Amino acid sequence: MRFDIVTLFPDSFASILNSGLIGKALSKQIAQVNLINPRDFTTDKHRKVDDEPYGGGVGMLMKPEPIFAAVESLPVLPRREVILMSPQGQTMNQPLLRELATNYDQLVVICGHYEGVDERVLHLVTREISLGDFILTGGEIPAMALINGVMRLLPGTVGKVESLKSESFEEGLLDYPQYTRPANFRGWKVPDVLLSGNHNEIAKWRLQQQIQRTSDRRPDLLKAWLEEKGGKDGEME
Repeated sequence: MRFDIVTLFPDSFASILNSGLIGKALSKQIAQVNLINPRDFTTDKHRKVDDEPYGGGVGMLMKPEPIFAAVESLPVLPRREVILMSPQGQTMNQPLLRELATNYDQLVVICGHYEGVDERVLHLVTREISLGDFILTGGEIPAMALINGVMRLLPGTVGKVESLKSESFEEGLLDYPQYTRPANFRGWKVPDVLLSGNHNEIAKWRLQQQIQRTSDRRPDLLKAWLEEKGGKDGEME
């Protein structure tokens, strides 16, 4: 997959792109990330990328010309999505990341800054995505989350595909508690069922824990899961 990130601060991506699973995925050419600075596409001597909003108001807006020029300089793959990271967009979640990882070969990600972008930039955009109901100084951090979340779903990034299937949100529930050695740490013991070797009982315990944890922490997710499964309260017991 190809990621094209339009950002005024390309250096801010150095750490995430050079470490961990993401760094390995890039070195294995599972994905490619290109950083494009719209300032390189300005035509005035001051390389100006922002200006005051028409009608007044506080702050500055990113101008449309450098963003259009930056995006239009890129190759166009057949399955392409042009994304604006925006607090007004669709909230990022696991089904969305899975959709992007499965259905697209190129993600062009525009990182806004200042008070946002000129509204006409939306003529370029096919989707707006938000990290959540809060405001950050720019779109770089949400873009990093998007890159990380999508790239780890690409075949070959994570060694064990089974580990992706059992994670929180993949099946509509939060993950179950997990333990490793030692079996007894400061008096906190690993549940006996996990030491039993009975895989059927372990699977039932894990599902019960998922349901209970989701009920306690994210009842909205549990409600959606029950509706999807056609479940009733009695099935939770």
